[in-house]
Amino acid sequence: MTAQLIAIGLYVAALLVIGFIASRRMHDIRDYFASGKRLGFINVAFSSRATGESAWLLLGLTGMGFAVGVQAFWVVLGEIIGVAGAWLFMAKRFKRLTDRYDSLTVPDYLESRFRDSSHWLRLIAAGALVIFVPIYAAAQVHAAGGAFYDFLGWNHYVGAAFGFAVVLLYITQGGFTAVVWSDVFQGTLMLLGLVVLPIVAFMEIGGFTNLIDSIRAINPDLLTLHGPAPANEAGEQIAGAGGWNAGSIFTVLGFIAIGIGFLGSPQVFVRFISIKSEKEINKGTLVAVTWTTLALSGAVCIGILGRAIFLPTDIKPIDPETVDAVAPTVSAVQDSILPHMAEVLLPAFFTGLFIAMVLSAIMSTIDSLLVVASSAAVRDYWQKTRHPDMSDERLVSTSRKLTVILALIAFALGIGILLYDKEQGIFWTIIFGWSGIAATFCPTIILSLFWSKLTSLGAKCAMVAGFLGVPFFKFGLPPVFRAIGKDDWVAYLGGLDVLLPSFIVGFVVAIVVSLLDKSGQAKVADAGIDLDFAKRGPSPGNGDEPGV
Repeated sequence: MTAQLIAIGLYVAALLVIGFIASRRMHDIRDYFASGKRLGFINVAFSSRATGESAWLLLGLTGMGFAVGVQAFWVVLGEIIGVAGAWLFMAKRFKRLTDRYDSLTVPDYLESRFRDSSHWLRLIAAGALVIFVPIYAAAQVHAAGGAFYDFLGWNHYVGAAFGFAVVLLYITQGGFTAVVWSDVFQGTLMLLGLVVLPIVAFMEIGGFTNLIDSIRAINPDLLTLHGPAPANEAGEQIAGAGGWNAGSIFTVLGFIAIGIGFLGSPQVFVRFISIKSEKEINKGTLVAVTWTTLALSGAVCIGILGRAIFLPTDIKPIDPETVDAVAPTVSAVQDSILPHMAEVLLPAFFTGLFIAMVLSAIMSTIDSLLVVASSAAVRDYWQKTRHPDMSDERLVSTSRKLTVILALIAFALGIGILLYDKEQGIFWTIIFGWSGIAATFCPTIILSLFWSKLTSLGAKCAMVAGFLGVPFFKFGLPPVFRAIGKDDWVAYLGGLDVLLPSFIVGFVVAIVVSLLDKSGQAKVADAGIDLDFAKRGPSPGNGDEPGV
């Protein structure tokens, strides 16, 4: 225990030093929200990847590998497609336009791109962030409590409070720069851990043949891309539901669709605003895709190797007060597989480093989300619509205060999740918050970079439709299907989850409303010039420089 606490102490100390140094480099609101737009490709690539993953990667995806085996690699494929698509096809266009408009936030960009003088587009964007960010961050609080319980046996609530306190100490002082620097440090820890632990486990099991034989003895379907048959409430597989069928196809589509969130979510795309030059993007692409491939593949392998080495009864349940500790189900212990493997297979000090690694995944997401949400509320609402003459000093001070308020809201929601259901899987809890942000922003961001006819009204309606689609497909539609006797449709929708259908609704609404919006079309008649600039880049001497 002492060695583990030493490792955690070193990790926390490193974060606090980063926050202090970053605070010395912060001079104005551009520094607080976008690091003065002077970050290099290593910082941006590592920060975007660490931010985009969270506890979902360390605890959720490893748990999915434990539960469904090889099928979890569809998530890896979806994320590689999403990350590569964002960096290869969207990053340069977005960077060029945000420099052209001198944007510091995603709502800044949207208002300039659609010539929206009403501020409603900015307010809708800011409102969506202020609502969904605390939900997403709350899921991280839930994960922090579980991580401290799994590793150290701490009370869930004490662990959650400790993790959140550390985030607040460095983020409120150093702003976005502290977030990015800490993400590089934390992203490096995450990558190393997700590469090293599978190697140690592979040596433990004695090679590839032993691994395959062990998994095949448990369930041969764990080695297939369609995955095992779904389980009933008792944890038993449903007879005749295995193989390739409608259920498995919808599940695979849902896994791949997780990558959509990288195609426009503000907490990811604000990194492209902060990069110092579009010339850095090609190098950043290689780093980001490599990180994604290694880290996510490692996470799935940890889950699969853990399933081969340990029985569910070997693993400490999430909450022994509510779970049968004698014979826990796979779903009850899947999120605990990485902590259990680290504790059993590694020396105590390195187990402490894995605790730090899990905290890295949690904190690297919470800090980014809080900065994005506070920037939306302070700059995109308070300054731009209410107090345009507010000084940078007051803006930074207000942003720090609001960051603390949003953090406390997220903490309260996270504690609520713990009180309501400690058994709720981390994978899908976090995906719900991720889906809300992605479905709100991604259709609009994608179309804004490639389609000149998208209007302000089309963007507003798309954001509202995507935003509402997430709770509708999660909570509204399943009872309707049950009422008409279509329980199998409920299962299909559960496998597909909410992101893909919500994204499609937002995308279609954006196109249809924009085509019908004749007055809006007149306002964006010159948008083709901007998109041509975004495609080809600036031509010095022709008025194409940023801000012109």
